[in-house]
Amino acid sequence: MYVSYKNTQIHFAEFGTGTAVVLLHGFLENTSMWNSTVELLSKRYRVISIDLLGHGLSDNLGYVHTMEQMAEAVNEVLTHLKIRKTFLIGHSMGGYVALAFAEFYPDKVKGLCLMNSTTRSDSKEKQIGRNKAIQIVKENHTSFIRNSIPMLFRSRNRKLYREQINEVKQVALRTSKQGIIAALEGMKIRNDREVLLHFGPYPKLMMIGDKDPVLKLDDLLEQVEGTETKVLRFSEGHMSHIENKEEMLVGVSAFLKKNS
Repeated sequence: MYVSYKNTQIHFAEFGTGTAVVLLHGFLENTSMWNSTVELLSKRYRVISIDLLGHGLSDNLGYVHTMEQMAEAVNEVLTHLKIRKTFLIGHSMGGYVALAFAEFYPDKVKGLCLMNSTTRSDSKEKQIGRNKAIQIVKENHTSFIRNSIPMLFRSRNRKLYREQINEVKQVALRTSKQGIIAALEGMKIRNDREVLLHFGPYPKLMMIGDKDPVLKLDDLLEQVEGTETKVLRFSEGHMSHIENKEEMLVGVSAFLKKNS
């Protein structure tokens, strides 16, 4: 199914009935990353999985896709479906979009779950890394994808999950060069939204991979200090839906059940 956002087609899929749960994938991913999550949650909830701008079957809007634009596109889907309040679950970049949505539309948020994500904006060092990535993508986006996907996994898991890594690569390779660059540009300039963990008037859950090669554990734990955010720590890397699949599904189900 599709909705139009600024004359751009946004693809989404809907499953089940009940309280709404919106799933937002990460950078270079699409709705397919949530297949196991959808299978489980749709037994009890109305699950909406959305392809973010420039990813999956959704079109590109421009040469920069801001997290705010992506959040507005998500709201367009919810408006189309007449959903007034929802849980948001965002993986990595999807977490940045969920945070932007929560800032723009706090009354529509029933609960917020960040998976392998951060509330903080890019550091100067990280921004430099994004710029380097953009240059590599411009030169050879296929090579960028093949090299970057394994680095999301804990080092010891790169052989163990070779098959799954190849599947993630295949999904990523379907992302256009423009979509990749626009997302990198958007993540690079995103706002810091740590304040939402302190003052967001809804239940919050942060799922953390202790051996996440992308995000610093100490930095994530610092963000939730002094907040009522529930924290779930997993043993592996950035791809908790693969590396800690069972624990992730149990954690999400418990969070939804407690707060529905």
